[in-house]
Amino acid sequence: MYDVVALGELLIDFTPAGKSENGNTLFEMNPGGAPSNVLTAVTKLGGKCAFIGKVGDDQFGHFLKQVLENNNIATTGLKNTCLANTTLAFVHLDKSGDRSFTFYRNPGADMMLNNDDINLDLIDSSKIFHFGSLSLTDEPSRSATITALKYAKQNKKIISYDPNWRPPLWKDETIAKKEMFFPLKYVDIAKLSLEELNFLTGESNIQKASDILYNMGIKLVLVTLGQDGCYYKHSSGSGHIPAYRVDVVDTTGAGDAFLGAVLYNISKIDFPIEKISSKEIAQIVKFANAVGGLCTTKRGAIPSIPTYDEVENFLRKMSEM
Repeated sequence: MYDVVALGELLIDFTPAGKSENGNTLFEMNPGGAPSNVLTAVTKLGGKCAFIGKVGDDQFGHFLKQVLENNNIATTGLKNTCLANTTLAFVHLDKSGDRSFTFYRNPGADMMLNNDDINLDLIDSSKIFHFGSLSLTDEPSRSATITALKYAKQNKKIISYDPNWRPPLWKDETIAKKEMFFPLKYVDIAKLSLEELNFLTGESNIQKASDILYNMGIKLVLVTLGQDGCYYKHSSGSGHIPAYRVDVVDTTGAGDAFLGAVLYNISKIDFPIEKISSKEIAQIVKFANAVGGLCTTKRGAIPSIPTYDEVENFLRKMSEM
């Protein structure tokens, strides 16, 4: 049994790593991709995970498979293709550590995932099925994602969704909103940034926008607010949990680490999500805030995700301050 099985992109993040002697930006090759970041957070905390996706039959793809294996993520669902190279993303950081991306993905190997590539046995063996919106940008990965999503729903898996809004990867905003909104009716847990929440609902008020998603049947709505923490909506109520103050180096993967921490804790609960108490929800979000915060203190996504012991030590220090 896997705690979480995720489907989607696995790629290379080229992260800024100082300057050369000539004053030019140096980039460090780091493994990335939101679904794989989420899984790494789960396994580093002690969970068991598997990945479904596609990479190129190139040095980058072989490197990424090894990274998953090194992080105890099962790779039986990872496929290689010769039809496209492994997707690359160059990360650009501003003075506060916030990031933007330039993608080399036209096409990228992750877009080539098709229905025949989906290992349904992995979904059968999972408690939570997680996916994001980047696999919805193009065919055949869009159809493959929807096929896996419907199968997971039919087999009563907990569905987790992260509608990552990456404008450069979509033909236009109208198509993006339609394709990103469609899966919400299948979802139990949704994690969004405030920008993504506003984009999908058309509502600028965080409470009203969260209510729209909650009233669609989503059991736990999580709105990440960066340095301002997280707003959540759940059957036990809604609330805001502040972030922990840390020295931010790179925010890449912080939201994924946050979500992985949430999914790890929910995977350990043996009753329906809607039955979780308000106190337990608040504790889950507080713990996830710590994981996401620690992730920002180092460069890169997967390499910066903390272990369970590191999170516990951090929380202990915070409680003593």
